[in-house]
Amino acid sequence: MHVHKLKKEISDSLIEAGLNPLDVTEIALRALHEDVDDSGDITSKATISADHVSTLDLVARAPGVVAGVPIAASVFQILSGSAVTIELLQQDGNPVAEGTVILRVTGPTRDLLQAERPALNLLSHLSGIATATNLWVREVAGTKAKVRDTRKTTPGLRFLEKYAVRCGGGVNHRMNLSDAALVKDNHVAAAGGVREAFELITQKYPNVHVEVEVDSLEQLDEVVAAGADLVLLDNFTTENMRKAVNAHGGKVALEASGGLTIATAKEVAQTGVDYIAVGALTHSAPVLDIGADLRVEG
Repeated sequence: MHVHKLKKEISDSLIEAGLNPLDVTEIALRALHEDVDDSGDITSKATISADHVSTLDLVARAPGVVAGVPIAASVFQILSGSAVTIELLQQDGNPVAEGTVILRVTGPTRDLLQAERPALNLLSHLSGIATATNLWVREVAGTKAKVRDTRKTTPGLRFLEKYAVRCGGGVNHRMNLSDAALVKDNHVAAAGGVREAFELITQKYPNVHVEVEVDSLEQLDEVVAAGADLVLLDNFTTENMRKAVNAHGGKVALEASGGLTIATAKEVAQTGVDYIAVGALTHSAPVLDIGADLRVEG
């Protein structure tokens, strides 16, 4: 498979979205190679002439929020180069209704069909995350709580999945273990206590942002006294979340975490916490149903 460079329009769209075109190219290539080997798409090669031209529309089959439009476009561009004309008809973060055309590509039919599934897989997956995130964001509207993701992501796709969370109106937690420190129960056990763990981190990395996970109001008091400025309330009841906010709200940022569901999202947000951590945004979001409609030219 010959690899083509991204056109400036698509590269600019990726950069504007905060994505590195080289990273997206790597993902797109991996997706294309996963679908074909040196023999290519044998079905299309046997049934469609090399000069056959069509238009392929990627169409929402259900309402949702789109994410990954320039990423899907990159798949077609990398495979076909200047042989295809690409129209980005929706912007990432846009709400779409059933039947909305998101992306339109015109070019060699063989190429369109070869790139169709890798492009749809990425677009549907990322749009599913954006749609799920937006449901949470709308559920907690009117409170100060922000919906935040975790590192429970698909290996190799984290930067795209966290981008999709942003498209849905959520905010990102740390991208990796070097971005910030998060003291969890295993660190506490190894260090000999939650306060000890916090102090060891701040001594070794005085300029690094530190979040501390606690599972009781007593631990919360302890880490606030030690100087923590962000605390993760792990598996707190909403009653104890309110107590935590009443005792320390405004002095430290508080994040609710642990088995939260959208059914209780508003109740949790109304306790006054600053963040709601939702691993399900990336590890369990259903794909947005997006299909591909082919129109033969001429």
